Amino acid sequence: MHHWEPLCPGGLSFVCDDRLFRPGTDSFLLGGFPRLRPGLRVCDLGSGTGLLGLLLLQRQRELSVTGVELLPEAVQLAEQAAARNGLTDRLTFCQGDLRDIRALLPAGSFGLAVCNPPYYPAGSGRLPEAEALRAARSETGCTLEDVCAAAAYLLRWGGSFCLVHKPERLADLCCALRARGLEPKRLRLVCRRAGDAPSLLLLETRRGGRPGLDIAAPLCLEDGAGRPTAELDAIYFRTKETDP
Repeated sequence: MHHWEPLCPGGLSFVCDDRLFRPGTDSFLLGGFPRLRPGLRVCDLGSGTGLLGLLLLQRQRELSVTGVELLPEAVQLAEQAAARNGLTDRLTFCQGDLRDIRALLPAGSFGLAVCNPPYYPAGSGRLPEAEALRAARSETGCTLEDVCAAAAYLLRWGGSFCLVHKPERLADLCCALRARGLEPKRLRLVCRRAGDAPSLLLLETRRGGRPGLDIAAPLCLEDGAGRPTAELDAIYFRTKETDP
């Protein structure tokens, strides 16, 4: 069973289906992280029901977003979301396995790739029973290396790849990215409150970029009183003005 929710009053609507992919803070954080400009061509790897593409388009309507998703039922809902929001010309989906990306999309055709990948290696921890939720949590369907290889193939020279991941896998992440010619350029750690250990990281890489990593101040989700920070409110479009 699925239902629809608005990103903000008068904004785009996204679809929720707990059997497939559950909207989480990590998707919203990643949606607010990339640098966007009109006309940018974006590929969302593992696009699920299309939430991340909608988050980007809510920020900047003059994008062209292509989602790649393995599950046909998720693609069907994502296409319904594109139609519901009048975005079929700017938000499209390709059903297929990102490990076979060369058969799906042309090389070097995107300026930005984004991904909210599985966080944990296969065989680590208890997994959900539903296949879609297992694949979203654990590298049972594709590995970190597979995701990096797909992003590197899709990006033009100088294009960016942005993703969200767990801090404990930062070393694995950097190794996998550099092995595919994707140089880490901008890192931001996410913590619940100032002084807490980070729970997530946001990373921007560049295809063919020179070494040199900019580490930004941590993104805190709550203030000392437990209220959402102004930055988190902006990421959720509670206070932030969006492009027309």
